[in-house]
Amino acid sequence: MWSFFSRDSSKDFPYDIGEPVGGFDQYSIWTLHKAKRKTTLEEVSVFVYDIRSGSDTKCELAKAALKRLKTLRHPSILQYLDSLETDKMLYVATEAVDPLGTYFAKLGSDNVQKGLYLAWGIFQITRALSFLNNDGNLRHNNVSAWSVFVNASGEWKLGSLEYVSAADGNPMPPAKIPVTLEVYDSPEKNDQSKLKAATKCSVDMWGLGCLVWEAFNGVLKQRSNLKDIEHIPKSLQSLYCELVGASPSNRPNPADIITRCRKPGGFFKNDLVDTLLFLEEIQIKDKAEKNRFFSGLTTHLDNFPDNVCRHKILPQLITAYEYGDAGSAVLAPMFKLGKLLDEVEYQKRIVPCVVKLFASTDRVTRSRLLQQLDLFIAHLQPQVVNDQIFPQVAHGFLDTNATIREQTVKSIIHLAPKLNYNNLNVEVLRHFARLQARDDQGGIRTNTTVCLGKIAPHLHPQVRQRVLVSAFIRAMRDPFPPARVAGVLALAATQQYFLLSEVANRVLPSLCSLTVDPEKTVRDPAFKTIRGFLGKLEKVSEDPSLRETMEADVHTATPSIGNAAATWAGWAVTAVTAKFYRSQSDSSRPRPPLTGRNLSKPASLEQPSSSSLSTTTSSVTSMTSLEHESNDTSASASDYGNNDWDNENWGEMDTSQDPSSPLAASSNNGALVAANALSEVRDGWDNEEWGSLEEDPCEEEEQAEQEQQQQQLARQSISSTSSSQPNQRPLLPHQQQHPHQQQLQQHELNDLIEPLAKLNSHVTSPSKQSMLRPKELPNLSSSNTSPTSATANCNNISPPSSHLNNSTHNANWNSDSWADGEFEPLDESGFGNAKLDEARRKREEKKLQRQRELEARRAQRASGPMKLGAKKL
Repeated sequence: MWSFFSRDSSKDFPYDIGEPVGGFDQYSIWTLHKAKRKTTLEEVSVFVYDIRSGSDTKCELAKAALKRLKTLRHPSILQYLDSLETDKMLYVATEAVDPLGTYFAKLGSDNVQKGLYLAWGIFQITRALSFLNNDGNLRHNNVSAWSVFVNASGEWKLGSLEYVSAADGNPMPPAKIPVTLEVYDSPEKNDQSKLKAATKCSVDMWGLGCLVWEAFNGVLKQRSNLKDIEHIPKSLQSLYCELVGASPSNRPNPADIITRCRKPGGFFKNDLVDTLLFLEEIQIKDKAEKNRFFSGLTTHLDNFPDNVCRHKILPQLITAYEYGDAGSAVLAPMFKLGKLLDEVEYQKRIVPCVVKLFASTDRVTRSRLLQQLDLFIAHLQPQVVNDQIFPQVAHGFLDTNATIREQTVKSIIHLAPKLNYNNLNVEVLRHFARLQARDDQGGIRTNTTVCLGKIAPHLHPQVRQRVLVSAFIRAMRDPFPPARVAGVLALAATQQYFLLSEVANRVLPSLCSLTVDPEKTVRDPAFKTIRGFLGKLEKVSEDPSLRETMEADVHTATPSIGNAAATWAGWAVTAVTAKFYRSQSDSSRPRPPLTGRNLSKPASLEQPSSSSLSTTTSSVTSMTSLEHESNDTSASASDYGNNDWDNENWGEMDTSQDPSSPLAASSNNGALVAANALSEVRDGWDNEEWGSLEEDPCEEEEQAEQEQQQQQLARQSISSTSSSQPNQRPLLPHQQQHPHQQQLQQHELNDLIEPLAKLNSHVTSPSKQSMLRPKELPNLSSSNTSPTSATANCNNISPPSSHLNNSTHNANWNSDSWADGEFEPLDESGFGNAKLDEARRKREEKKLQRQRELEARRAQRASGPMKLGAKKL
């Protein structure tokens, strides 16, 4: 029982006391020790007073200091945590601090940064003295560099409260222990006549003057040194002279000092003080003030001390975003300051905030996150990226806002090294395939190609082999010139991933078509890239043993940087470092047309598609709703898998999504016009048919229908006249006609033959106008000798070939092997034939439907008076 009462109670103190801080005990009755909390290992400071070796006077001073420290609470006064008093020792735990007298050595030599920081420190002590003198009606009586302490945030805290007394008490400054503190005594202590002029703050203002001198000159050794003002800033010299003036009544009040020095040009008026004071009062600021403050904060951070930024400003920024309405403007300075944290602290403080930010539905927040992804991506673990970050980023591919889509594409550059197989090789490529083919913004299509070339080293070798060439060839057929340039440069940048057979059969033929591109910016890199690939093939031709070296990276998951193939590929260096295309997200911005002349779009083309209209949707749209947004003109991302890169129909980009594209056309345009224009682009750069876009779409459609009807009627009439032949094939169901339809066709053919006969006959007699020369007649069957059949033959004469050549030329060219053969490398895979056949079948059905409608209208008109010259059967 006796051993229980006699044990050392200091063991119950919840702090592990460490080594003492040297030099402090010479200016205080306390010894200062570094310590840690036993439970959390939090760093603290412990002031220790040895009661056994001290006098009663010292003991009273120590207990008085503890009492004042417990009761006085202010942001600029040392923070009390805990204390323990035994019969042997007195322990006082506070926040972790260093004496200012020893902290001067840690200040850097940067005059700008040091000047801002010292102004902030002196401001804090002045504010603490104003609190004591004016609000607490107290005097500190011991202001010096050894009564000021600096915490981890770089804040100056006023401590050493042993000599605090009432302001209306005895004006005589107290005797200080140890004697080294007497250098800071005010002059009235030795001149009793001056005590009558003393004020409640005159003693503390003298001490503040000593602190100002020490801040710029070091620890004060003797009082006479206060006359040296060489190192004190000019904006502070007049105030300093007042503080250390011999007359106590002339020393200003600390509240007046703050007012004077906070005015424009004053010593306390600088970026650091303004920033820290704003953060202290951020809860009472409105949103507009916060946005202005955070927008300009990033530029000032370089001049602020690291410890202030890391421990004072950064926590305030995180708190302001999580619990306030600071908005996305806080992100830029927050991520910049995150660089000052070590990895463990970054994972603890910044990463949870980043994950939360990516789930935000605010477009401005998402945009700034994507723009600054490079500042924090290195600190994100792959599991966090794949499970929490990428699913949120992927929403941006489907966003109706063009800026978000573009920045999402660019962000994949930083995310790709950390993405798993499914997210990178399936999800990302599926979105890229859709954006490259269907996005209405040429800049986004361009940057999708650039990004694909940059992430190529991270793709799986099999996926890379299947995707790259097809994707880049698609880009080379884009109507937007920068997109074609990007396709060429991407081929050059990824040349080490292509088999030589693929280079010869697919890459070079596609590049050759760009050598006659209307844009010189496209032709130049095309020629350069062609020469590079040809040089590669030529070297292997001369030395076949080089083939294995040239194709070393094709099936390699992590290509080697110093590959021998890279030594000759100097032509690809500029492509590897190619920058993103800087596009504007304005869908109405005009883009260079594909042809060399300016095209005037018909009225139907001037109307933006639903996809382009959605670009102007309000930015307040919830991001979660974007997953469910769909319309008839856009396909979901799930429609585009890896196999879609190999589709035959690469040339058929959905140009209706791009109002600026020369191929853009609304659904009201004739199918024949769209098909012809599209086939011209796919088959080469011969754009003679593009002039038809300047005509009215309605008139163009009617002319095409009439021409097709006349051709169809002529063929049907010829078939009907030769139906009596034994070897004649039976008519198809849609070609079988009723008598009144045959009568109508005879009437139409008479109208067709009359102008042709006028052009081809030299006979001017009206009786001979219907006769044609034998060489101009088609090869008709001569087996019918009856008058009826002869008349039918006469009436069924087809027009000259020159009249039909132009209308049938495009169809014959499209069916020729040149169009879909070796100059269409993407057709070799054959993946898109089913889609092409389906499109052709639908166009034929539409033509037949229009034909039936025209025949029905003409049949109704046939019941009226017959035209002169028509022969009734």
